[in-house]
Amino acid sequence: MEDTVDLVLENLIKLTRSSEKKFKLGNFKGAIYDKMKADAILKSKYCDEIIIDKYRKELSSLYSQKFDLIFDHKLKIDQIKRNELVKLLKNKSKEKLKNLDYKGAIKALRRAEKYLSN
Repeated sequence: MEDTVDLVLENLIKLTRSSEKKFKLGNFKGAIYDKMKADAILKSKYCDEIIIDKYRKELSSLYSQKFDLIFDHKLKIDQIKRNELVKLLKNKSKEKLKNLDYKGAIKALRRAEKYLSN
């Protein structure tokens, strides 16, 4: 069981880092598809609270910046509002993806992940 947890977490981290590299290189289409694969893994039956918690810690280290307005905003809102914002941003990403705006879609997903990170 522990091997499965490690394998799933490793795949999530690889996909997230690959998406970040592609985003920084301007490959927005590749970045959004890597994020979608990671999201599918998070929604699968193999993903439990332990994996999600470890993944959020990884997101925190990935998105840590000296000045981060989203981090400041997270401190002032409750969990319900945070979840609403994540849902709104994910829906915005889906709409932008339907319009083939890959850059807008990946930006919205990255912003949503920042609200999910610890």
